[in-house]
Amino acid sequence: MLPKISALDAKKRLLPLLPDDLFPKGEKAGWWSKTVQLDLEAKGLLRRARTKPLTFYRP
Repeated sequence: MLPKISALDAKKRLLPLLPDDLFPKGEKAGWWSKTVQLDLEAKGLLRRARTKPLTFYRP
């Protein structure tokens, strides 16, 4: 089975990596991560699993 990551886990892992000058206290990180998610899906580099909560995997 392919490794999957939930949207919530992805956000938790992402926040410490973002520069504080661009995303103070993680503000707007959710919008940024959503645009990256949609871009990766459009390019075929990321897929949504049919699960709840929402999870992703690499094809």
